[in-house]
Amino acid sequence: MRHQKAGRKLNRTASHRKAMFANMAASLITHEQIVTTLPKAKEIRPIVEKLVTLGKRGDLHARRQAISQIKDVDAVKKLFDAIATRYATRNGGYLRIMKAGFRQGDNAAMAVIEFVERDVDAKGAADKARVAAEAEAEAA
Repeated sequence: MRHQKAGRKLNRTASHRKAMFANMAASLITHEQIVTTLPKAKEIRPIVEKLVTLGKRGDLHARRQAISQIKDVDAVKKLFDAIATRYATRNGGYLRIMKAGFRQGDNAAMAVIEFVERDVDAKGAADKARVAAEAEAEAA
């Protein structure tokens, strides 16, 4: 029996699940919107909401806790500087999950998970900056 065992296994080992959620959280913070399967979106929501709460605390210990969880210093910087200040007066409910139909290949239920009141320009901005930096380095 699975009494008192919360969370989905998602057909992954515990270490794979932990790494996947860390990567998904970093991507969600960086781009402010990602498309994933519905069960993954439902599982990542409490993780990222707790990270936003850490960002709202804003002290050094909270920053170190966030870095230890998502392993991306740039994402943590954005979380603490931009996202935490945006939601300073909001008490929870920082994310929205919208169903997005079914995936073509395996008919998996898809969802879009995004920050409420998100910065629309943030999606793709990091990728554009990376491509521009690579082109500049190649030209030099």
